[in-house]
Amino acid sequence: MAVAGLGNIARIPELKRRVIFTLLMLAVYRMGCALPTPGINADALAAFFAKYKSTLLGLFDMFSGGALERMSIFALGIMPYISASIILDLLTVVVPHLAQLKKEGQAGRKKITQYARYGTVVLALVQGLGIAIGLEQMTSPGGALVVPNPGWGFRLLTMVTLSAGTAFIMWLGEQITERGIGNGISLIIFAGIVARMPSAIASTFQMVRLGEMSIFILVALVAMMVAVIGCICFVEQGQRRLPVQYAKRVVGRRMYGGQTTHLPLKVNTSGVIPPIFASSIIAFPATIAQFVQVDWVQEAAKSLTLGGWIYNLLYVVFIFFFAYFYTAVTFNPADVAENMKKYGGFIPGIRPGKRTADHIDRVLTRLTLGGATYLSIVCVLPSALVSQFNVPFYFGGTALLIVVGVAMDTMAQVESHLLQRHYEGFMKRGVMKGRG
Repeated sequence: MAVAGLGNIARIPELKRRVIFTLLMLAVYRMGCALPTPGINADALAAFFAKYKSTLLGLFDMFSGGALERMSIFALGIMPYISASIILDLLTVVVPHLAQLKKEGQAGRKKITQYARYGTVVLALVQGLGIAIGLEQMTSPGGALVVPNPGWGFRLLTMVTLSAGTAFIMWLGEQITERGIGNGISLIIFAGIVARMPSAIASTFQMVRLGEMSIFILVALVAMMVAVIGCICFVEQGQRRLPVQYAKRVVGRRMYGGQTTHLPLKVNTSGVIPPIFASSIIAFPATIAQFVQVDWVQEAAKSLTLGGWIYNLLYVVFIFFFAYFYTAVTFNPADVAENMKKYGGFIPGIRPGKRTADHIDRVLTRLTLGGATYLSIVCVLPSALVSQFNVPFYFGGTALLIVVGVAMDTMAQVESHLLQRHYEGFMKRGVMKGRG
């Protein structure tokens, strides 16, 4: 059935163009990940990353699709844009001007997006300078300098190169969202993770061949991955459906309403946003700290090592925070209750208006607790795998969550295009539930 659904894509010119455009943009992104930043000893850098591949550097490199390990022009990845978006979302709550822009609809969102772009460039310049200074202090295990000719010339060149790369990735993501299929930013992260998985699989089999990992652990790992994927698919499509009754009303000579429907509330309303945001906040300061050769900074960096209890604790706390925060930003129970009241809808046993909003908010709060708990359990798996079995980081729960979640989002959008034009989608019975 999935093959037939894929065959139907070619029958819809618009959808076909969108899919091809998306694939071409992702190919451009992957080619950019192979272009190195000038002035760096690639062999020394590769040896340095081989030493720290199981640390937070591995996490940051995963999100950048291997660009950080090569120190390519896309080494910063999309993280500055995500960080700028986090800052703006937080400021929306406390800055009246941003709150007003958010209420102005499409025009306001465009203005906020513009602010996010400016913030991305500023953050990329700052992070680029920090990485340039850190690179100058790095040496390979054999003692070779990563930057043979350090100085402000190299620093300024690195700042401009990495900032331009991040700006280009941001543009690519926006173009995919507008003219392609799926969410561009999520697909770029998805492409980076998937691109690293073949090498992770090969290294795992190499470990088994050399006796560093037993075949039983490999079988258990595969079984656990299948179980995690199944859990992700199950929870991501889980909903709590609140019954909604619409009263009959007469408009002119026609009668409207009288039907019973439901308000779907997803178990994980925030999707993959909380782990991505949490990772971006934890990874960057701890990673930069490893480049600063100061004793107390090094001790702080060790306390945030992947798999440590402080890292896991902060990771879970940030996941819970962003799960509730992102849900509150994207779903307003008061607006939903007001719209229901406007069109004559009500939840049986609940008064329209504020009582309805409070009821929806109470249900959504409980669902978000379950969703955040699920995200935390899935996303701490990498730490357990790395620390206990020395498994390549890319097999962890965070990577699987992003890959499966983004794949389901994209398939749901393709499914929607197919069904709008009366073609069968990927599934024989029913429609895949989107995450939006």
